[in-house]
Amino acid sequence: MGLTSENKQRIMQAVDELDAQLREIALAIHANPELSFYEEKASRWLTEPLIAAGFEVERGIAGLETAFRATWEGRPGGPTIALLAEYDALPEIGHACGHNLIGTSAVGAALALKQAIPDLQARIVVMGTPAEEDGGGKIIMCDHGVFDEVDAAMMCHPHKKTMVLRGALACVDATFSFYGKQAHASSAPEKGISALDALVNTFVAINSLRQFCKEDVRIHGIITKGGDAPNIVPDYCEAKFILRAANVRELRELTEKVYKTVHHSAEAVGARAQIKEGLVYAERNNNHALAGLFANNLEAMGIEVSDPPQKGGIGSSDIGNVGQITATIHPYIKITEAGTHTPEFTVATASEDGLWGMNHAAKALAMTAYDLCADPSSFQKVREEFENWKKNQQSEEA
Repeated sequence: MGLTSENKQRIMQAVDELDAQLREIALAIHANPELSFYEEKASRWLTEPLIAAGFEVERGIAGLETAFRATWEGRPGGPTIALLAEYDALPEIGHACGHNLIGTSAVGAALALKQAIPDLQARIVVMGTPAEEDGGGKIIMCDHGVFDEVDAAMMCHPHKKTMVLRGALACVDATFSFYGKQAHASSAPEKGISALDALVNTFVAINSLRQFCKEDVRIHGIITKGGDAPNIVPDYCEAKFILRAANVRELRELTEKVYKTVHHSAEAVGARAQIKEGLVYAERNNNHALAGLFANNLEAMGIEVSDPPQKGGIGSSDIGNVGQITATIHPYIKITEAGTHTPEFTVATASEDGLWGMNHAAKALAMTAYDLCADPSSFQKVREEFENWKKNQQSEEA
């Protein structure tokens, strides 16, 4: 099968034929936001059209009830391409990160490929990846080997700017628990040990570290429990922090410094500290060759691609862990001027511009998957780039 524009026209036409169905799914998920690990409706709504189209759907993979893997086997001998679906929402503000569009565009791309080119030499997999916002679903799936046989993985994220090579920081969340001794704050303060003072000292100590950190380091936290009453010396207080750095190695150096300040801050007032660390999100490893294919397909549709920010302006995502295992991209498509994780972005992800972005994301995903399957030279460049990166990583660790 040659790499022809006719096949790409068929793919785009197939996405347009699916558009009404995709809109219905995306809007239903938007109207019923579900938090991390509880995306039961979204998981069901995304898999129903895949089952109807003949995909083999496995639910509950990697021990996660709302995760799924939907597979279509085309002609044998082709690459395995994973289209990643996210579908969890944020507390209070719902789909302010556009996961209703992300999940649906991945499903739309897979359906369009099967409909437009039924004899495609490929194995197309829609990976339902829950809990991106809080819990690291992809990290758990990586640890279970879900991506080990995947040749390339991709998704497309709505944003205020269209980009294909935006990076992301490594990060980890940590809960700091402080234990003191309760006493009456007025009649017998000398009998108490304030867990709150230990917590406040920790914030001060962490702030003193900032001037000695690299400029890309981010440390941010909140107090989740500060005591029960002002006239009782608090015997238990708690804070939750997120720590970020350029890569996992630098993140470990950062956490070592921060965790020391936590324990020393508690010891200074006679309290005790306990640290509970979450999953480590790896830095993003964008595959430039794969991103180039995606950019070409966006531009062919008349969508201008912008350069990513030179510094700052990035967060973290569990797709970074996928990029440590296989060739991966996480491009963005503009749907609004508003920033993510805001009420304004929630509105945008159910707007006409948001649904337009989903349609074009599905087209670009499907056409990029087609490029990998129909053009051996493009696939080889993508894989060679990843294998060379992997070798360099191994030599640095040795």
